[in-house]
Amino acid sequence: MNRLIIKGGRFLDPVAGIDGIFNIYVMGGRVASFKPAYADTTEITPGPGVEVIDAKGLLVTPGLIDVHAHLREPGFEYKETIRTGTLAAAAGGFTSILCMANTRPVNDNESVTRYIRKKAEEEGVVNVFPVGAVSVGQNGERLTEMFELKSAGCVAVSDDGMPIVDGGLMRRALEYSKICDLPVISHAEDPTLAGSGAMNEGEVSTRLGLKGIPGAAEESVVARDIALARLTGGRLHIAHVSTRGSVELIRMAKEEGLKVTAEATPHHLTLTDEAVLKYSTNAKMNPPLRSSGDVEALRKGLKDGTIDCVATDHAPQSIMEKDIEFDRAANGVVGIETAFSLIYGLVAEGLLTLNEAVSAMTIEPARAMGLDKGTLRVGSAADIAIIDLAKGWTVDPAKLRSKSKNTPFAGMTLKGVVEKTIVGGKTVYSRE
Repeated sequence: MNRLIIKGGRFLDPVAGIDGIFNIYVMGGRVASFKPAYADTTEITPGPGVEVIDAKGLLVTPGLIDVHAHLREPGFEYKETIRTGTLAAAAGGFTSILCMANTRPVNDNESVTRYIRKKAEEEGVVNVFPVGAVSVGQNGERLTEMFELKSAGCVAVSDDGMPIVDGGLMRRALEYSKICDLPVISHAEDPTLAGSGAMNEGEVSTRLGLKGIPGAAEESVVARDIALARLTGGRLHIAHVSTRGSVELIRMAKEEGLKVTAEATPHHLTLTDEAVLKYSTNAKMNPPLRSSGDVEALRKGLKDGTIDCVATDHAPQSIMEKDIEFDRAANGVVGIETAFSLIYGLVAEGLLTLNEAVSAMTIEPARAMGLDKGTLRVGSAADIAIIDLAKGWTVDPAKLRSKSKNTPFAGMTLKGVVEKTIVGGKTVYSRE
């Protein structure tokens, strides 16, 4: 049986309350034990069937978990594939990702779910958990067979990319979520308020002459979905929260004890709508980048636990869909390779502790989706990220592993370099 030993790294596991210099022993793809390095008298040498990783000066954490990514396969392989998307995830320190249902065909039935799982097993390098659609074809008219989707391997349901306009349909989805024990991930947007808007409604949109999307387009649906979660007792997860008003609504829901969780993206936590000033289509997304006040509220919400976790909303788009007029350009950014470094930037600014940042990218997303992941307790799968916090890197789109290159962070220098990513005891990414 192959063994892996990670020697002398700073082992940080928020669940176990561990933060110190440890040696971690892995056997059969699972954590066998970990010992304080200063007290470990075991002779550690590589040999037949024994791999030793020297992690001195590096951070060793549970593998990162992304509960919101678009892998685009099947149907949009020119943007991303399961292979390229999981390679990008591994380069970002992610060992588990949830892929959204807005593929072609839509993941609204057992056969598509099984196809995604099979492709992930054959070509993927990280754990891939499919998210099934709430409505057939994401048309917002008829519920999918949630029991069938769950039995095929879906861990949540969402029409992400398309809002559920019909409140009655959302109510029934949450009622079934309670029975099926599947979270419903809400893309909170009122299309009648969003209209043909291309960015946040505010001073910047006025200066640029672009149609804006008011925060109320999001907040009104967040309020509706929270009311439905109260009514049904179902499990509601609010995707890509972007406004101060949404944060306040979610905070009140949690204080009430409702089964509501939420996520924020690295780009909404670090950029404002001023990133659009040069009409950069790589800064165009839905929901749009908001004001500095909204960014501050999101950061406070992440700090105090109102926002449970960080999720990338990794949304690859081809150059032909981005290199056009701003109004016509597709929404979305790639973010799975820059996510950790951006959140670590909040640690460097003193806005989060390292423990809070790691928790928001490991155990909290796992808890929100009910996954047995996010910690390195003895017996757990050896899904591990090894990161050099002291090292900086410059975002070069050409060097990203993602098939698409639509990042708003091009040319930015960030801190925190993923050195190795390990899934089930196997190294799936090494920077060298």
